[in-house]
Amino acid sequence: MVLDLDVNVWKIIVDTMQEGLMVVNREGEIVFANKAFETLLGYSSAELVGQTCEVFQCDRCFSARSEGLDKYCALFKNEEIRSSECIFRSKNGIPLHLLKNAAVIRNEEGEVIGGVETLTDLSRVMAGEEIIASLKQQLRGRKGFADIVGKSEAMQQVFDLAASAANSEAPVVVYGESGTGKELLASALHQKSMRAAEPFIKVNCAALNENLLESELFGHVKGAFTGAEQNRIGRFEAAHGGSIFLDEVGDLPMATQTKLLRVLQEKEIERVGDHRPIKINVRIITATHKDLDALIKAGQFREDLFYRINVIPIHLPPLRQRQADIPLLAEKFIREIAERSEQKISGLTDNALDILTNYRWPGNVRELINAIEYAFVVCQTERIDAGHLPPHMRRENDTKENPPVGSGREAKIRAALDKTAWNRNRAARILGVSRVTLWKWMKQHGLS
Repeated sequence: MVLDLDVNVWKIIVDTMQEGLMVVNREGEIVFANKAFETLLGYSSAELVGQTCEVFQCDRCFSARSEGLDKYCALFKNEEIRSSECIFRSKNGIPLHLLKNAAVIRNEEGEVIGGVETLTDLSRVMAGEEIIASLKQQLRGRKGFADIVGKSEAMQQVFDLAASAANSEAPVVVYGESGTGKELLASALHQKSMRAAEPFIKVNCAALNENLLESELFGHVKGAFTGAEQNRIGRFEAAHGGSIFLDEVGDLPMATQTKLLRVLQEKEIERVGDHRPIKINVRIITATHKDLDALIKAGQFREDLFYRINVIPIHLPPLRQRQADIPLLAEKFIREIAERSEQKISGLTDNALDILTNYRWPGNVRELINAIEYAFVVCQTERIDAGHLPPHMRRENDTKENPPVGSGREAKIRAALDKTAWNRNRAARILGVSRVTLWKWMKQHGLS
């Protein structure tokens, strides 16, 4: 027996579904949304009908459009059932992790007249995965952001701000000395953002002269200058839909700064040698080791550009200010290099860790990576010892551990211990040495 159901009965059936359901016409306009869809996204059906599905800012749909597929969705280009995890923005702006199933709707003649999508809420699943990841971090005694590790208070503040910045579209400036990992943080911000599926384009502003930099950023047309034999898109066009990372932005020439300011204001670029504007949708992430305030006062950086890019400033601390992170970083680099080289090196001896902790690290994290790479070349055992580290690090440690006679070391040790009620960890931080070095000094002076 075949049931003959009218439209109202079908609507009742659809409204009892637990999954959200939306129907769009061939132009991507919403023509129907069920009750579960309204509850999930926070919109009423009246608010949605007549709007395009762009209102949800689906990350997968942005990807399809950037690849030149359909105006609204690759569904109408391929005309096949599509299933994927995606992120929608609800009415209040909160990102929702969803499982989306989509299919085209055909009339009796087989012509495509629209599409239907069902949405399943994955928020609980994602929350469970985050809890598991958090528990794993706690069990391992480490915290981090993307591939960046650190448990020091300074880095925890960086991670908290970075997590918030990743969910924003606002420009970010990453400040920090050379070797602190500014590019790594910029990449992590992109990978944690809604633009993660789109390009992440990097430009080193200090590595190119003014003329070449302008062409790299904005592209050029054939004949724009000697050697311009064909049209070429710039980095901003290549980053459309994603993020562009301008490293060492403090080195930008003033003329380029002016053009960059216009890009930020107008959301469009002009290729070198052309007058036609090209609309772009790009998030700006910049970085510098310079003091931009000082450059503004010296007339070398535009103040109006500074206020455009400095919306979310993130300051990466130098490695000497995050000694607590050195064991974690060293362990991470040892594990990565061991996997790459297939050497059976599993860790550091206490003496080697003591040297790394006491070192001043002028080259920051990059220098630590180099030190571990050096140790892998000379180490023939399962654990890296003091003798496997670069000689200049060992020499500095010897000087630090054995100050000249008359330096008043014993008095300084006693003063630090008295100030901290003989708490060795706190006293070691006051003296600027590791706990192991402090213990050695105390033993030498009969204070242990």
